[in-house]
Amino acid sequence: MTGKAPSLGLFFYRTMTRAVSPLVPLLLRRREARGKEDTARLGERLGVASRPRPDGPLVWLHGASVGESLSILPLVTRLLAARPGLHVLVTTGTVTSARLMAERLPEGAVHQYVPLDHPDYCARFIDHWRPDLAIWIESEFWPNLIAATDRHGVPLALVNARITARSAHNWRHAPAFIADLLSRFRLIMAQDRASAARLRELGAAEVLEPGNLKHDAPALSVDKAELARLRAMTAGRTVWVATNTHEGEERAAGEAHTLLAASHPGLLTIVVPRHPARGQAIGQELAATGLSVARRATGDTITAATQIYLADTLGEVGLFYSLTDLVFIGGTFDDTGGHNPFEAARFGCALLAGPSDFNFAEAFPAFEEAGAMLRVANAASLAAAAARLLASESERRRMGAAAQRIASGDSGATERTLDALLALLPAPEARSANHA
Repeated sequence: MTGKAPSLGLFFYRTMTRAVSPLVPLLLRRREARGKEDTARLGERLGVASRPRPDGPLVWLHGASVGESLSILPLVTRLLAARPGLHVLVTTGTVTSARLMAERLPEGAVHQYVPLDHPDYCARFIDHWRPDLAIWIESEFWPNLIAATDRHGVPLALVNARITARSAHNWRHAPAFIADLLSRFRLIMAQDRASAARLRELGAAEVLEPGNLKHDAPALSVDKAELARLRAMTAGRTVWVATNTHEGEERAAGEAHTLLAASHPGLLTIVVPRHPARGQAIGQELAATGLSVARRATGDTITAATQIYLADTLGEVGLFYSLTDLVFIGGTFDDTGGHNPFEAARFGCALLAGPSDFNFAEAFPAFEEAGAMLRVANAASLAAAAARLLASESERRRMGAAAQRIASGDSGATERTLDALLALLPAPEARSANHA
């Protein structure tokens, strides 16, 4: 085992997490009751693996939740193809991401929940999986887990790193702590120039800028039979979609629907919440405003009277992008910072978005400058922009084509990232010696 000595900040953090460990069972029970933990796999959160480690080299990739885990699927596939006999472990922290990984991980890759950031749980996890390379995606820093990985001599890479201005400001209150954590990564690759600059300011010695992995992701999957069924139910109706919505944005979409319905009889608004577990509450909120709501999660069908179709299910967003050519990107009316615009753009959709875009600080302006996206400030301006576009099929097609041109170009980020990661993997003969 190797690794550098902990900084004072990491020492205090480790001490604090040990002190609160008696509260962990209570925390897990509360999260379990709220549907945020998988009852059958709670042991994984304590570092207890639910499956054996496969023989041979193993790369571990960690992404916090849905967006991060989906962005690395092409990278997982290319890693497996590049190194015959390689195994991949993907960890995430949410039930939703675990379900998606179960459906979409290729053969040779397995999923586990990331352990809670307690020194003992982290050591147990690393002792079992013994990864040859650890890859962290985007911006989630778990100090004990990073330190445990480094202490076991496992090369650490931070990939597609993203750090917002707010996060950077918060970390500046603990400069030695964040500098210590960043120094444990042998390779850091940022997804944009702003994140690269902030990471350097926080103490990263070298930061590469290969591009954003999310730019290279394939189009979302679509169930053709289900698409045909939905098209039959919506035939002859004008359809637009509000996707990846957060609290408050569903109401804004509902208000926009009411404003638009007068000039667009038969209008159908499809709302796809970022967190499907909120479906019941969203449905009740929209129904209380007088709108007729059908929920996909409860099997409701779309009838002539349906005004809002609440798509509160998992992994079906591609279906709804296939039903429309106009999409509002959620997470842009609050401080979420926006969600991936490339997914809708690959379907040739014209894009609408609010002002909050720091998660995609370079991508959103690029879509806007190309004439593929309009910015809106609230429900009223959302309705006005949607009305303008719904009234002009040629304008929607022009914007959708512009969006698709941006999204269809492979940025090369995945290949550049793959090359850098493969250089960190020990050669087979070196690995055999190390593990012996």
